[in-house]
Amino acid sequence: MQDHVYKLIELTGTSTASFEDAIEKAIKCARNTIKNLCWFQVVETRGNINKRKVDHWQVTITIGFTVEG
Repeated sequence: MQDHVYKLIELTGTSTASFEDAIEKAIKCARNTIKNLCWFQVVETRGNINKRKVDHWQVTITIGFTVEG
């Protein structure tokens, strides 16, 4: 197994559909500009309530990726 160096960034994805969709949107955005994505960790989940139902999800994640060197 090779040793790696990782960099971490924090993003918040949003969705009116689900918390999973919010995560996918954040990862998709990161994938457009960052190479070597490896993993993510959910840091915080929150949302808005409208008419007694969840109206909007906000999910903050930390994404780790390998640094080339």
